[in-house]
Amino acid sequence: MTLSRSDFDQYMVPNYAPAAFVPVRGAGSRVWDQAGREYVDFAGGIAVNSLGHCHPALVSALTAQANTLWHVSNVFTNEPALALAQKIVNATFADRVFFCNSGAEANEAALKLARRAAIERHGAQKHKVLSALNSFHGRTFFTVCVGGQPKYSDGFGPKPAGIEYYEYNNLASLEALIDDETACVIVEPIQGEGGVTPASREFLQGVRRLCDQHQAFLIFDEVQSGVGRTGSLYAYMDYGVTPDILSSAKGLGGGFPVGAMLTTADLAKHLAVGTHGTTYGGNPLACAVAGAVFDVVNSPEVLAGVKHKHQQIVDAIAAINARVGVFKEVRGMGLLIGAELKDEYAGQAREILALSALEGLMVLMAGPNVIRFAPSLVIADADITEGFARFERALAAFAGK
Repeated sequence: MTLSRSDFDQYMVPNYAPAAFVPVRGAGSRVWDQAGREYVDFAGGIAVNSLGHCHPALVSALTAQANTLWHVSNVFTNEPALALAQKIVNATFADRVFFCNSGAEANEAALKLARRAAIERHGAQKHKVLSALNSFHGRTFFTVCVGGQPKYSDGFGPKPAGIEYYEYNNLASLEALIDDETACVIVEPIQGEGGVTPASREFLQGVRRLCDQHQAFLIFDEVQSGVGRTGSLYAYMDYGVTPDILSSAKGLGGGFPVGAMLTTADLAKHLAVGTHGTTYGGNPLACAVAGAVFDVVNSPEVLAGVKHKHQQIVDAIAAINARVGVFKEVRGMGLLIGAELKDEYAGQAREILALSALEGLMVLMAGPNVIRFAPSLVIADADITEGFARFERALAAFAGK
């Protein structure tokens, strides 16, 4: 029996509204649905499929580990987790790593660490979390409340206290809020769900300075921007600003669920035995796959390729827009790119997604006004060319309706 899209409505909780077609197979940056129709994938599983679909190195790592050891819990450690942690520490500012299963869990751990460390060092009053308006940090109740988008956090009862919101890229707004009761400031170097908006270098440098002045910890949420997405291993490297804590997920597993919180040895000691945990986090399967992802992505060839492909995509969007004229701004870094609709097309991004699918192209939204591109970091030039040919047909249908 073949299940179909209509079965979703019968069996699944209705918190998603998936596309009409059902993908069943992927290879590289191409996907096929139940009817055998082919799509170019510019969505990348929402910046997750960092090496596309069924990359040989990932398939090999998963298969080898699946035949060796699946799960032992954190009552024991395991070799793939240790190897991945070593790779991350050697390549970043971090001295210590905590593994979990998702970006939300990585941010939950980051926020808990920051609060606990601040309270243990300075007293119970030092607990405030400052977050950007229009940010997104996950769907646990704590992280969804820290994210500055009430549409995601309203309706679930009383919210956690001690969270305040500043304007992104507005240092004066943060300066007006930060004080000696601030435990941490959390910020996305590139706001992903909020519209693919990069921070300015001056803003992030100013945030670092204010955190130092007020003995507050700086958390970078790099769930979407990390693991080569910008053309550097992590976006903090592009900005020359080092956080105290960093959250990573999405592209880290290349499609296998895994998350990580990175921090210093001095901060890590505040998460002593029993203060935080996870059943599945750091399991051998996830860490083996993530280790393979890390080896491929953290290479000069792949990282340079991301920056080259960024320019290809920006140029392609500009050329198409010169003909159809639906976008007012294109922004982003590396292979996380957003194209914002002109005011007369406000709120219609979802229509473009549907028309793109009809042309055999998978793209994303970042809010109702922004088309988001987050393809594989190793997407072939031919796939970029073909994908934008399909995208132009979809935009022509959209603009001509």
